[in-house]
Amino acid sequence: MRIGIDLGGTKIAGIALDESGVSRAEHRVATPRNDYAGTLAAIGGLVALMEARTGTTATVGIGMPGAISPRTGLVKNANSVWLNGRPFARDLERALGRPVRIENDANCLAVSEAVDGAGAGLGTVWAIILGTGVGSGIAIGGRALSGRGRIAGEWGHNPLPAPRDDERPGPACYCGRHGCLETWVSGPALAADHARHTGRNMGGEAVIAALRVGEADARATLDRYLDRLGRGIAHVVNLLDPDVIVVGGGLSRVPEIIAGLPERIAPHVFSDAFDTPVRPSRHGDASGVRGAAWLWNTP
Repeated sequence: MRIGIDLGGTKIAGIALDESGVSRAEHRVATPRNDYAGTLAAIGGLVALMEARTGTTATVGIGMPGAISPRTGLVKNANSVWLNGRPFARDLERALGRPVRIENDANCLAVSEAVDGAGAGLGTVWAIILGTGVGSGIAIGGRALSGRGRIAGEWGHNPLPAPRDDERPGPACYCGRHGCLETWVSGPALAADHARHTGRNMGGEAVIAALRVGEADARATLDRYLDRLGRGIAHVVNLLDPDVIVVGGGLSRVPEIIAGLPERIAPHVFSDAFDTPVRPSRHGDASGVRGAAWLWNTP
């Protein structure tokens, strides 16, 4: 039995998978925000609950925002800021009395989709998250590629490729820079771009709804969005050349985005053809927690 924990900013989800990937127990609790000790206790409680329901001791994998620094052993780059600078892996192993495997939540998405999702059977899976924020993870042979500094796949805080004059310097980002991909292709960025061009403040879902009833302004917003997203994706395709691009996050549920991407990526790919599949995640919101469990899929 493999237990996966997805540590989010508002909820902590747990799942217990058997060796065939069938869920044997699931539960979620609210995240104790700004409470490091409370977060450790909540994870410990979830693991205990999963083991009580399945009647067995299991391996534990954790998907979390940010990463464990290989230099210090402390958490870095987490938007759940109460984790930053903490020895999270060491403290969690002590609390659970066993080794744990910890990966960035986007890497867990990639692992989940590589093992038994939209990238199953393929060698290199690049999974991107398009939601409130923007990130990505890479799985090769079903295993997460973390990188030397544990920053492999940190895509959202790269600059928008080939910016036009009207895209410079770009919107301000919380990281202190301007024009990060996250400021152009996240869900809030879609809504913000629509507001800049129309003066109408609408959520991303409302923009998509307007598009579907034929509003020209909404169509223009989606066209700009797809153009920027296509440039951003092509930049990574030219470096990684993945076997599949899997899209997760809230915007992965918009068919117009998935369908429109290949033709927007292709012109920027340095090749005679672009035929890489672009697919929504098979497991949807459960991909992160399933991927955390599958961190123990290989030695």
